[in-house]
Amino acid sequence: MPRNPSTGVYSKPAGTTPSVGQVIDPVPWNALTTDLGNEITNSLPRDGSAPMVAPLKAASGTVSAPGVGFASNPQTGMYLKGGGLLGFTQNGVDVSFDQAMIYAAKSGDYTALASDNNAVHRFTAAAIVTLTAAATLGANWHYTVIADGADVTIDPNGAETIDGAATLIVPNGYSAFLICSGSAFFSNKLMTKILSKADSSAVGSFVDGLTLSNNTGSPNTHIDFAAGSARSGSSFVSSAASFTKRVNGTWAVGTGNGGLDAGSVGANATYFAYALRKDSDLSFDVVLSTAATIGGVTTTLLTGYTIVKCIGVVLTDGSSLIRQFVMYPHDFYQWVTPIREATNVAISTTSALLAISVPNGAKVEAKIRLMFSSSATTNSALVHDPAKGVLIAGGNDSGGSVGTMQVASGFAVGGGDVWTNTSRQVRYVAGAGGSIWVWNDGFYFPCGRIA
Repeated sequence: MPRNPSTGVYSKPAGTTPSVGQVIDPVPWNALTTDLGNEITNSLPRDGSAPMVAPLKAASGTVSAPGVGFASNPQTGMYLKGGGLLGFTQNGVDVSFDQAMIYAAKSGDYTALASDNNAVHRFTAAAIVTLTAAATLGANWHYTVIADGADVTIDPNGAETIDGAATLIVPNGYSAFLICSGSAFFSNKLMTKILSKADSSAVGSFVDGLTLSNNTGSPNTHIDFAAGSARSGSSFVSSAASFTKRVNGTWAVGTGNGGLDAGSVGANATYFAYALRKDSDLSFDVVLSTAATIGGVTTTLLTGYTIVKCIGVVLTDGSSLIRQFVMYPHDFYQWVTPIREATNVAISTTSALLAISVPNGAKVEAKIRLMFSSSATTNSALVHDPAKGVLIAGGNDSGGSVGTMQVASGFAVGGGDVWTNTSRQVRYVAGAGGSIWVWNDGFYFPCGRIA
């Protein structure tokens, strides 16, 4: 066949170039006409009436002069890029198209490779995804991680970062889209925004749930926190399950571990419970501190955590064991066994302070019961908030908490709710000399629970 199959160049058969007066040999001329007929048949009709029967081989072209273009716009079309990649150009400008999306399920640790560009990997168990070096993956490499069974940690190569941090944790039930700049990695921040949505512009302060109780198995050393949530201003944290901390150990992340911010458990001590939020994944934890304010909490062990709000309080007895209590709605703590704070203590017209078993460092409303005895038949005793100053007991003055004697040296009983000062004290005074007994049934320590 005269057409070169590699170059497409046609060469007519020998003996078909005549001269004047030459007798024409019909054999080569018949071959010529046959070849021309064949080549016309093998040519692609311009009107598109017939298709190609073999692959069409176009010139490689360039971005400004594509191998396949258009008569009206020769700079728009297809060309061959370096590395054998197909390129598309519009008006001489390269147009990029993503490669096909790749889905795969993973159940363990995995190293993301250059071939995972545009891949979607669903992890069904806890895993660490190690990213290949950013320079190797190259700019525009992108990848999606779905955590569908447990948290997934994404760990860039060496000292490289993702969103400026050493790692990114994708909590169970969330996903993250990553893109490489050629030197670092970035997420689309969607997962972070969803997790922190409650913080964006919220105000107010409350505790919902998170009620405290003595742990059933270790009531003297462990405190349980029910599921719930807490907010203080724009900071919010929640726990979908109960959580446990112990007072006989320094703080360590996780339920069942130590809770003290510093030191060791003390006798007759007060430990304020603060809800924590882990900055990287917004998970819940609790720290116990003798500090009555967030500013006083020792944060040495709490790197990477935000202290959200005080959610309760725990008291120990003289043996450094947690006092047994029952917590009721509206932040009320009732002692399982009432505490006798005073027994036959002298009381007179001189006001005095009495320390009782309530939180130290905070004002609380104590629920107390009283018994009073006096040789005077017209006498009463008054127990009150020290913030009121020095009051005078009696019917014509500030009244009393215990009824007037009807029989000399008899007993009168009474009680009520009395606010303390921050040193755990209440004031007591009588209209005349006598003796007083005080029982402590519990206290109200406001943390913002409305139920």
